Amino acid sequence: MTPAPERVVITGRGPVSSIGTGVAEFTEGLRAGRTEVAPLTAFDTTGFAYANGCEVTGFDPAEWITRTPADRFGRASAFAVAAARTALAEAGLTGEDLRDRPGYVAVGTADGESQDIDALAAETIAHGADAVDPALVERAATHRLSASIAWELGLEDVTPMTFATACSAGNYAIGDGLDAIRFGDADYALVGGADAVCRRSFASFYRLGIMSPDRCRPFDADRQGILSGEGAGILLLESLTSARARGARIHAEVLGYGLNCDAHHAFAPEQESVRACMEAALRDAGVRPGDVDLISAHGTGTKSNDVTEVRAVKSVYGDRPPPVVSLKSMLGHTMGASSALGAIAASIAITEGFLPPTVNHRTPDPDCDIDCVPNRSVPADVRIVQNNGFAFGGNNAITLLGRYEESR
Repeated sequence: MTPAPERVVITGRGPVSSIGTGVAEFTEGLRAGRTEVAPLTAFDTTGFAYANGCEVTGFDPAEWITRTPADRFGRASAFAVAAARTALAEAGLTGEDLRDRPGYVAVGTADGESQDIDALAAETIAHGADAVDPALVERAATHRLSASIAWELGLEDVTPMTFATACSAGNYAIGDGLDAIRFGDADYALVGGADAVCRRSFASFYRLGIMSPDRCRPFDADRQGILSGEGAGILLLESLTSARARGARIHAEVLGYGLNCDAHHAFAPEQESVRACMEAALRDAGVRPGDVDLISAHGTGTKSNDVTEVRAVKSVYGDRPPPVVSLKSMLGHTMGASSALGAIAASIAITEGFLPPTVNHRTPDPDCDIDCVPNRSVPADVRIVQNNGFAFGGNNAITLLGRYEESR
């Protein structure tokens, strides 16, 4: 008889975001519906009619990077390391505790070391390719987002993986870590996503006409698009066997995930593909739609995404789905970090008993007829959360998280 797959639980969470770093600050921000929108400072915004976003302020890489020279890491890698260290601290572990255990590290991203790539482009244009600093070229490599965690924690026996599937990449990493553990290839995984605000990404969305001039208003009739955001979310996943053996506190269980890619359009989502991804995730998790208490939506605040996502949700859940919230109303669009931060928020909703709000909501859109928990968090008994992540090219990834129950 084939042994049952290992159950996989979350024992550590590491959010780095514009509304707070660490679980306590992040929880407070979610509960309060905080959003920190300000003019962007990461690059020269001259020439743009507006350039607001949700940057992480007061972040000092030296507080988190102690084993490796800090200048070896770009901003996104530093976010990833800080998030990993935060997750381990909550779990009561250090890198040394993990070094002799079979493990896995995976980070999702949209833009990699985007600020370094911006700098490379500027140097090449100004001085030519031969004048570019080789250290900057090395630091800009996308694989370093996951490798930096392994280097900093001294995890020499893991093979770091970076998923470049853009805005769904955090969920890709979580799903891959789930499989690594439940099928016996690892007994822990540090997984999630990271991205930093950059000129290239901002300018691309601005030229597409989907960058909001002021606030992100998902599901609102007056919504005007996304806001640039940044940060990281890293989760420590462990096999239930491992977590029990060391008496770890379990914050939630990763029940399953679904992936698909429809290649329908460069940036417009496709309803039937999103529906199929939801059904695949529910099937993998062994969960019925009626068991889900909350959907953490992709919820970008663009005209096409919000309507398509709501219609896909209703095609699976019926005309009265569970509450559907968008964290991007608070965090901005953190790109590869977005679904990882969504997973952390889902675990917080489960353990702390509340629904995070969709803020900046003023005028309900009849085409988005859902309970988006407008503007204020709501106390609730949350047992199972669906966490959506969609990306350019139809790369869809959805995870299901649940309250840990001994007898599940």
